Amino acid sequence: MLGVRQLKKRSKYILAATIIFVASLGFLFIQQNTFKMIEQKIEIQTPNGVLKGTLALPTDYAGEIGLVVFVHGDGEINDTYDGGYKPLWEKLASVGYASLSWSKPGIHGSEGNWLDQSMDDRAEEVIQAINWAKSLPMIDDTRIGLWGASQAGWVIPKVVKEEREIAFNILVSPAINWISQGKYNTSKSLEREGYTKEEIEEVEQYDNQVLDLLKSQSSYEDYLLMADKDRLISEERWSFIKKNYQSDATEELKYINSPVHLVLGGQDINVDVNNTELMYRQNVQSDLLSVFILPDADHSMLKKDIATSTWRTYLTAIFFPRKLSDDKYLSDLTQFVSQMAHKPGI
Repeated sequence: MLGVRQLKKRSKYILAATIIFVASLGFLFIQQNTFKMIEQKIEIQTPNGVLKGTLALPTDYAGEIGLVVFVHGDGEINDTYDGGYKPLWEKLASVGYASLSWSKPGIHGSEGNWLDQSMDDRAEEVIQAINWAKSLPMIDDTRIGLWGASQAGWVIPKVVKEEREIAFNILVSPAINWISQGKYNTSKSLEREGYTKEEIEEVEQYDNQVLDLLKSQSSYEDYLLMADKDRLISEERWSFIKKNYQSDATEELKYINSPVHLVLGGQDINVDVNNTELMYRQNVQSDLLSVFILPDADHSMLKKDIATSTWRTYLTAIFFPRKLSDDKYLSDLTQFVSQMAHKPGI
């Protein structure tokens, strides 16, 4: 048996090791979450209230610089995407571009409620943010581009229809048709979870009943009468879906008049990437379109080995945020934006 002196000695070693371990984790966290850029908290005044966000600038910028405006996908998204945008902002800053992003209405101090918005409302919000950015002395208003993911596929074409001087557009896993996307996502998600063909057909039949209610503009009370209690949609979400379920970007893609870089992930179960690529090739001028496919990336451009593990995603986001996205994704976007910076007329 260990004596009292030996126990105390061992306890000291354990305490010292614990302190060193915790300090090392703290140092690693600070190091990995310190980015080479200047982050400024900003407020954008709009007719519908104040939007709070971040303007990320290169550390050594001089004169006027270009700007990438971030357009979120679906959900309760804040300005940094819980830090997920920062590695990309850093990459953009390294090639002389600022990034502008804001929390959705009702999130992190932005006024309003994003669930009250239609896609037209969201597009108008982006235009207001662009106009705000044009007033900044460091921003070259001839080099303002858009980055958008998923649901932004319905927003960005509406923006460029009104704002004809957008310099370029980056679309990451963009949606085309709300209804088709929903059906595709449901089917692929259930397949991945091991549902049988018959079970998937049952879910699809239920979803078609919900769709019929939407088409008839039924009330939330009508929906509750038939709703599956295990898949219940909130009243706010029901209202949001009613406003937007008819969204389809196909025709509006034809209004795009500046370079479009389409980025797709081969492991995407949210969006049918083959259909998305086809629609872009059919409706965007070929000389404006470039397509980059990452076979191992998912809808959010996460690496395959990370995307399939919740705990690995969480730990990577905390301690190695630059490693979350596929390395080729960040390099590809940096290269594209660099080309835009040196493109004649941009």
